[in-house]
Amino acid sequence: MNNLETIAALASKVKGFLAEEEGLKLYELGFEACALGPCLEIGSFCGKSAVYLGSACKRAGSTLFTIDHHRGSEEQQPGEMYFDPEIFDSRAGSINSLPLLQETLKKAGLEDNVVPMVTQSGVAARNWATPLGLVFIDGGHSYQTVFSDYRCWSPHLLPGGFLVFHDIYPDPASGGQAPFEVYKLALGSGDYQELPMVNSLGILRKHNTVVVEKKVCC
Repeated sequence: MNNLETIAALASKVKGFLAEEEGLKLYELGFEACALGPCLEIGSFCGKSAVYLGSACKRAGSTLFTIDHHRGSEEQQPGEMYFDPEIFDSRAGSINSLPLLQETLKKAGLEDNVVPMVTQSGVAARNWATPLGLVFIDGGHSYQTVFSDYRCWSPHLLPGGFLVFHDIYPDPASGGQAPFEVYKLALGSGDYQELPMVNSLGILRKHNTVVVEKKVCC
């Protein structure tokens, strides 16, 4: 079993909604991005995407920062469509996916290369000063949330870096439109080159002529 097969096999056992083909593309993008700077993902959940991106960062000797409040999305709350009792903390009376993320990172040998931040995306961005080689947006899927993630983190992306969105559905019959609307907004800014999609993974590359903004207001 080669390294990518091992990574995919491990990721397949982790709860989440990322297809293997998408994960392998994240690994490829993450490894290339690490030549510029560390990677960051918004929406780590139990760590499926972190296995791919974190493994790429480990191979490159870099770091993946993950952001998630770990209290679950609206659809994952008790009584909702995607409620999973395995991530419900009965003592706290709320969803808590952090222990599963920590378990995933330990099993994958990524504890020294992945830095989990348990907070809201905008809070983490307030005083952020590290330029990034890749930003993966896969947190909340309301327009306001996706737009805020894009607005807060895209200015930290280095020229040549990748801005990646999950759950991009050009056809409304296939899924929610908020990520696609923000994806189109980013593309329309003129700052990015559109790369071929992989399943629902929308991939943009920041033009080399773009100047990185150092201050972000979220």
